[in-house]
Amino acid sequence: MTSTLIQSTLDLPLLARGKVRDVYEVPSGPNKPRGDNLLIVATDRVSAFDVVLPTGIPDKGLVLTQLSAFWSMLVRKARRIDVECVVRGYITGSGWKDYQRSSEVSGVKLPPNLKESQELFEPIFTPTTKAEQGHDLPITLQQVAELAGEQGANAVRLRSLAVYRYGRDFARERGIIIADTKFEFGWREDEVVLIDECLTPDSSRFWPADEYKSGGPQPSFDKQYVRDYLEDIAWNKTPPAPDLPPEVVERTAEKYREAFQRLTGRELIRG
Repeated sequence: MTSTLIQSTLDLPLLARGKVRDVYEVPSGPNKPRGDNLLIVATDRVSAFDVVLPTGIPDKGLVLTQLSAFWSMLVRKARRIDVECVVRGYITGSGWKDYQRSSEVSGVKLPPNLKESQELFEPIFTPTTKAEQGHDLPITLQQVAELAGEQGANAVRLRSLAVYRYGRDFARERGIIIADTKFEFGWREDEVVLIDECLTPDSSRFWPADEYKSGGPQPSFDKQYVRDYLEDIAWNKTPPAPDLPPEVVERTAEKYREAFQRLTGRELIRG
């Protein structure tokens, strides 16, 4: 099995270590150790149900890094808005569960009698909290405004929907449905800017368009194999997470590679 990078160790100041990414500060000069530039290292760590698993996925970091570079990437420091900006073009996952309970998602009322995985008439903005530990919880647009102000809330909603529509249309031409995705935003001075990765198999739910059929779960290009395995073994979704068997690891790695190749038309560049 291909080796994996679970944790990076660079000779730079470590700013943060997230579920998947390690963030370092890049000094702007010998007398300026705290520069404005950041280096983000996408590791092969994988999380499910908000818990980092002990088993990495080979090539996952390569896919995330090279796909982010494909969409375009310029990293500067920003003051993070503590909201997960989720956009749903299809009703699936936790959104489907919420819809079954209440016919709405994050305060957005949806039409009756939708089927699982059905495409929505238009994409919806369904934000959640951004929990450092535990699970993210749905919140309304008004609650986003309480965290980021009216201007910030409107900006993250409109920009989330715009970027999702662009990515959805681009991917669909290449045989991939982006069912839903999440974005993160931050403030640089008085402007709301996109931060972190976007439109990757980690932050989005990718489905093969030629196999799509509403009415149930869909085959996936993301870490759905990991989620399905953990559901099958009835893991309680609290740490510590179990190791993944080799067949789940390799199948997940294959799906990440395939998603990259379909979207970019390229092979992964290896060192």
